[in-house]
Amino acid sequence: MRHSPHPRQPQRTRHHAPAATQRRPVPPPTPAHRQKPRQGRDHRRDERPLGGDRLTIDVTAGDRAALEVTTAAATLALRGPTTAPATYDVRLTVGEHASLRWLPQPLISAADSNLRQTCTVELASTARLLLREEQLLGRANEDPGHLVSRLLVHRAGRPLLDQQTAYGDPEPGWDGPAILHGHRAVGQLLLVDPQMSMRRSPILLRPRSREGCAVLAPLAGGPALLATAVAPTSSTLRELLDEALTHALGQ
Repeated sequence: MRHSPHPRQPQRTRHHAPAATQRRPVPPPTPAHRQKPRQGRDHRRDERPLGGDRLTIDVTAGDRAALEVTTAAATLALRGPTTAPATYDVRLTVGEHASLRWLPQPLISAADSNLRQTCTVELASTARLLLREEQLLGRANEDPGHLVSRLLVHRAGRPLLDQQTAYGDPEPGWDGPAILHGHRAVGQLLLVDPQMSMRRSPILLRPRSREGCAVLAPLAGGPALLATAVAPTSSTLRELLDEALTHALGQ
């Protein structure tokens, strides 16, 4: 792969699941009659944002659509020909009575990389969402680059979640006992479902384990649960998030 000495031109990828192609023509849902939408799946190729790159992905699940998006491999943030940060923007839109499962493979922050990642989600009031984010700080036996990640979610036009994390030099204390405590895999899982019961208390998973832990808690702004986890490896992180999802679904 050749790299130009200048930043590459912005890249934009759009994925749409319009209602016309993702559902059957049935009457609007009522308590006695609910539509079962057709499901669409998209397996995206892996991305490798370099310093100075600008990458944007737009995904829309139209009204009454059911869409699942994953990736074929992890996204690897690498050092580029410039010290300017790469930007990786994901924009997700979910329409009325639609469902989106956003389940990409992990993002790896390689040594000397510099990445700003933003995920912006717009949900209709009756939309359902399952979103998973996993970040690996460095490859085997290497320090991570600089990674700043923000997750911003609106439901019915109102803020539901606005969270930002930052890891790697020059961030102060990111690897200390109050934050990661030596772990190198971090992740979160967000479940939004209008039919979910919100009479729940926070749950701490594996609180005394040296192999990571997670917390599952309801969000104040709507029918939503957020799991946040840290672990020493990607496999343990996935186990924790899967365990949190099992609790969230009441299984």
